Amino acid sequence: MTKTAAALIVAAGRGTRLAGSGDALPKQYRPLAGRPVLTHTLNSLGNHPRICRIVIAIHTDDVSLFSHAAAAVDPDCAHKIGPPIFGGATRQQSVLAGLKALAAEGFDFVLIHDAARPFLPAAVIDRLIERLDAGEEGVLAALPVVDTLKKADQTGHSIETVDRTGLWAAQTPQAFSLQRILTAHEKALAAGKVEFTDDTGLAEWDAMTIVLTEGDPAAFKITTAADLLRAEQQAELQLMSTSSVAPLPLSALADVRTGIGYDVHAFEDGDAVILGGVTIEHTQKLKGHSDADVVLHAITDATLGAIGDGDIGQHFPPSDPQWKGASSDRFQEDAMRRLFERGGRLAHIDVTIVCEEPKIGPHREDIRASIARICSVPVSRVSIKATTSERLGFTGRKEGIAALASVTVRLPFQDED
Repeated sequence: MTKTAAALIVAAGRGTRLAGSGDALPKQYRPLAGRPVLTHTLNSLGNHPRICRIVIAIHTDDVSLFSHAAAAVDPDCAHKIGPPIFGGATRQQSVLAGLKALAAEGFDFVLIHDAARPFLPAAVIDRLIERLDAGEEGVLAALPVVDTLKKADQTGHSIETVDRTGLWAAQTPQAFSLQRILTAHEKALAAGKVEFTDDTGLAEWDAMTIVLTEGDPAAFKITTAADLLRAEQQAELQLMSTSSVAPLPLSALADVRTGIGYDVHAFEDGDAVILGGVTIEHTQKLKGHSDADVVLHAITDATLGAIGDGDIGQHFPPSDPQWKGASSDRFQEDAMRRLFERGGRLAHIDVTIVCEEPKIGPHREDIRASIARICSVPVSRVSIKATTSERLGFTGRKEGIAALASVTVRLPFQDED
């Protein structure tokens, strides 16, 4: 009889090293290819045929964030996801709580996995479960260390080359007989041993035999901002070859909202204006603290308005020197991130540009394509119109450019909304 396997995802952490990037959102809920990181992790485990249940240990503050992530998983594995449990102050406490929840359902094996490792090849799971089926108590997915290792003193000076023979870099999942690893955790708690940050370390403390199996470089852990960028690039490659990480269809998002944005910038000496991310040669440029892209500023305000999250001046104040000369696509990309975090998608953008010159018509399609790229939507969902003010007002006097934007977004309904 085939033994049953479940997965425990540890997702209660705060991700403090990544939070230093200026965004306090825990890394497991950061957007990645339009879905939270945790959603990709759930799909990686849930789409494997041997995994029949997934329990997630979350922070008490993250119930809504978890709900959004779980709602976006692939339909074929959604039924495997159990109700979340609340983790403890340490990883060890969170794992113990999850193990108890799974033991109550009577599974044979458990794979304990980090929420911030979203790319888990099925072959890694195959190898782990194969070793458990063969009777091993615990199995660690790991990679052999291939780089030269150096030991440094407290000042950072290299003082010794470390022999890397026999050294492996541990990954997750770490797979165990469920009852055996639960017993080990309970023993550690009773003994006051609370310092374990790795389940195989705890297992070895309780004299369990752990064997190694091959991991995969793709199953890296998102820890820093550079890791998140690498993950985004890897997710884009996956999107080219599979639809399994596609965002929820618009038809599944029933809460339709519209935001309106308006912006204006005056001309000053220069040789080009930037509209919708497109540089257009002109006898003047637009004056502003950033790149003065009046079109993207209006779109950003409209997007933020649709989700009820302030305005561009609140998130990117002109008094902050870090935004001096900044490319305005960064502002809209941040607004899109906020939309994704709510489980939503952008459905349509309609912009009207008001100016006497430069002429918008010859650049209309370039502007549409640029905005579509920035917002990750088809060009068919972007409309650009241009008009004059019949020589009235500041635009009629060729003193500047105004832009009006209407943005439609779709979100999942929330009972508290």
